[in-house]
Amino acid sequence: MTSAGRRLPIRVGAVCFLNARPLTWALDRQPAHWQVRYDLPSACARLLHAGDVDLGLIPSVEYLERPDYRFVPGVGIGSRGPIASVAIYTRRETQDIRSIALDTSSRTSVALVKVLCARRFGIAPIFTPHAPSLEAMLAGADAALVIGDPALEIDPVALGVRKIDLGDEWTALTGLPFVYAAWTGRPGAVEQTDVAALQRAQAEGVQAVAAIAAEYAGTRVAARPLAEAYLRDNVRYGMGPEEIAGLQLFLDWAADLGAGTARRAVTFY
Repeated sequence: MTSAGRRLPIRVGAVCFLNARPLTWALDRQPAHWQVRYDLPSACARLLHAGDVDLGLIPSVEYLERPDYRFVPGVGIGSRGPIASVAIYTRRETQDIRSIALDTSSRTSVALVKVLCARRFGIAPIFTPHAPSLEAMLAGADAALVIGDPALEIDPVALGVRKIDLGDEWTALTGLPFVYAAWTGRPGAVEQTDVAALQRAQAEGVQAVAAIAAEYAGTRVAARPLAEAYLRDNVRYGMGPEEIAGLQLFLDWAADLGAGTARRAVTFY
């Protein structure tokens, strides 16, 4: 038991993508304290909403779904500029896109597409959910949103498509970083000692990106340097004042487009 009567281990829902691994690398080595379950971002959110996990590394827009949710301070998965793993692929010019097939693995990426269409691209396409298969998506739509590890493995030149990096487009629009996912939970889910442990885990994971990239690549020799460069150069870990400002702006604009029930301020444990 903890001092508040909360049982250990803490049930944690974590994203199964490479970019989340630096946040969970150290947690896996503390099974008495953290019981980590890996799923797609959308599944992590459903588990947290249902109370089946205590804390979720969930898409940031899911914060709007519950009025009592809190973020763990100082920890997050973001970018300032190109993220590489969240992108629209198309054979058309942006202004000519009339339909977008959406990978629904994360509601944050879907909301980001809608925000950028409205505020940066000046288009109002039809959105259709679709499994993340680029060729099948583009067979039925002008463009396709693909996220996570599948996006990292797409070679747009080989496929004859143009890649629109959504992290790059967000920063070009706002001048701010973007936060894709963060540890989120209800009041009392974690104590301050747990918050400090999650912050230390992030720091340890950032220092271990070479080992994490090797784990991800396995026997695919060429994938290792690409994965390491992605974790070092594209993904931005942490949540400082600029990340908070970018997160708040995104949540406000997403709420205006119907995500959640209303705008709400970013709050922390």
